[in-house]
Amino acid sequence: MTLRRTRLITGLMLAAACAAPSWAQQEGPGKRTELTPEKQRITDEALYADHSRYQATQDRIQALNDGGRPVRDYHLAKAQCWLDVSFHEYSRNDRSHFPQAALDESVALIDGMERGVSPMPTDTPLVNDAKYLRADLWQRLKLIHGTPGFACAQQKVACGEVELVHAGNEFNQQQWRHSKPYIQMAEDLTNEAEALARQCTPPAPQNMTLTANVVFDFDRDTRRHMRAESVLGMEGALRRIAEEKLRLVSVQLVGHADRLKGPTDQYNQGLSERRARTVRQYLIDQGIAADRIQYEWRGDREQVQACDGLRGAKLKECLLPNRRVEVKFQVER
Repeated sequence: MTLRRTRLITGLMLAAACAAPSWAQQEGPGKRTELTPEKQRITDEALYADHSRYQATQDRIQALNDGGRPVRDYHLAKAQCWLDVSFHEYSRNDRSHFPQAALDESVALIDGMERGVSPMPTDTPLVNDAKYLRADLWQRLKLIHGTPGFACAQQKVACGEVELVHAGNEFNQQQWRHSKPYIQMAEDLTNEAEALARQCTPPAPQNMTLTANVVFDFDRDTRRHMRAESVLGMEGALRRIAEEKLRLVSVQLVGHADRLKGPTDQYNQGLSERRARTVRQYLIDQGIAADRIQYEWRGDREQVQACDGLRGAKLKECLLPNRRVEVKFQVER
């Protein structure tokens, strides 16, 4: 996307947002952003309403960036480029289905990012039956996917793919003369992407440990006796791994029991083992490979809360932190 076009689009959208009426439709997650039907775009009110929808979509992209997703991210960049080409053609009074179809692609990507979908799709549909042009450029962009250099080139790759669809749509409408500028943009983006990929030095992996403690009801070791609030902590770590696309290296589990003695001297040792096995199976059911999970058990040797002076039910509840399985996710960024 050229700087000139980006500035033009941003200016038009900001002006429209300021002028939009109070009843203009507000868009959000899971809701399709529908433009005014082509034949009804004949009043200022209709145009202002559509411009406010574009601005609302732009605001969602900015919110994702504000939340930590970088501008260079493939899917954020692609959502932006779909939005840009949609608004560009809308502003040129394109009465085909292209502005709506391109906007739909942008919104679908935004929805996925907001919901934390992983993996996100990387396909680029030929919306509005756009003609498939320049197979050589499509192939060159495809080859960058999956390479180490993609980390540096992903923004250019995303926008190059969208511009090829844009060019194909223009070819269908008014043939080569109208598609040529967008083919040139796709060529430039492809060249830039390849240069960035060649020069890219991927950052060295950063090792991190994400931790959680899963605690159990007194003298229990099954899944239904895992305290729900502690399971949420473990699920939060799994969600972070997926959302940030961290590489899971291994999981270490250590089972424990509280100091209250069972019927035999070895009872707490077996209880802590069964708890570790329960959490291990839970993680396997969540899709973690069994060979990545290591586990051990330590009975009642490592108490973290003494609860001196308490008896009965109060003592058992106070000792809850001791009835734990320590969970450590070793990950690389």
